Amino acid sequence: MSVLDLARPEIRTLQPYSSARMEAEGAQIMLNANESAWPPAGDAGLGCNRYPDPQPGGLLQALATLYGVRSEQLFVGRGSDEAIDLLVRAFCGAGQDAILIQPPTFGMYAVCARIQNANIVEVPLADDFSLDIERLVGAVTPAVKLVFLCTPNNPSGKSIARTDIEYLAKALVGRAVLVVDEAYIEFSDQQSAVDLINTYDHVAVLRTLSKAWALAGARIGSLLASPDVIALIRRIMPPYPLPLPCVSAAMSELSASGQAAARDNIAIVREQREIMRAALARLSGIREVLPSDANFLAVRFDDAGTVYQRLLKAGIVVRDIRRYPNLKDALRITIGTPEENARVLTVLGGEKP
Repeated sequence: MSVLDLARPEIRTLQPYSSARMEAEGAQIMLNANESAWPPAGDAGLGCNRYPDPQPGGLLQALATLYGVRSEQLFVGRGSDEAIDLLVRAFCGAGQDAILIQPPTFGMYAVCARIQNANIVEVPLADDFSLDIERLVGAVTPAVKLVFLCTPNNPSGKSIARTDIEYLAKALVGRAVLVVDEAYIEFSDQQSAVDLINTYDHVAVLRTLSKAWALAGARIGSLLASPDVIALIRRIMPPYPLPLPCVSAAMSELSASGQAAARDNIAIVREQREIMRAALARLSGIREVLPSDANFLAVRFDDAGTVYQRLLKAGIVVRDIRRYPNLKDALRITIGTPEENARVLTVLGGEKP
């Protein structure tokens, strides 16, 4: 059975939109896209008067090298959110198919499903935010086409063991696409699931440059999957998903010097995460600092609402995650610079780390 058998039949046979840029290969004078012939002021040589390549070859190759895949196993879009949305649209027929998630988890899986009018099957995480594998497998009905795993999890910060991911990959053969969201993997010692896509054509991995690579404002996210899945996603992608300034920013960050700087910052975040975890655990009014493999800490407070307002009055915004299951007393604190982290501790009544 091919993974494409799980996709919507009308998407498999869809005639994709052929953009003007796709038809311009090798052209010297481009008069096919109704663009301006003149670049805008301050263009700095980017050529923003022209539509961008839908999947720029240089960026694809740089990301393929970074993630250890082939370019035909890679789709690049506007953050991981776009890849999530396209996966749901490609595999879930409105009103008939479903996704499976494990709350508490990243909210966009459910949002994209609801927009598509796909059903949502929930298998909640355990009290310690671990995955109940057998319960998850048992919940996969024929309607479930996509199973999303977030590791490290957002908002808890807990990782899923590689052995558990492999077990699910085997259990879901011919049943559903396993989508492993690794937005925070760079901050973890956990092994990526990327290599599994060479063994299982129904495994897909989400990666992003928004977190560890400091490009949240550029919106560059990747879907890593079998060539068949990538080709399917490219059938329904927007004509021009990647603005030229964003591609330029990504190429700069993925240069040798950019990668070295990013890895230095990742090391600082990991070090500061442990410093903050220990310092927060010593403060009164804090019930628990959850273990985290990400660039944030989920913290349980005696009165999370009051703490949130206290930080806000001091000019510090953290994430209120009390709406999530099993986190009704918690705030999520991103690891900032050492100076920013020290300020948080000062406002919370502790000493600087």
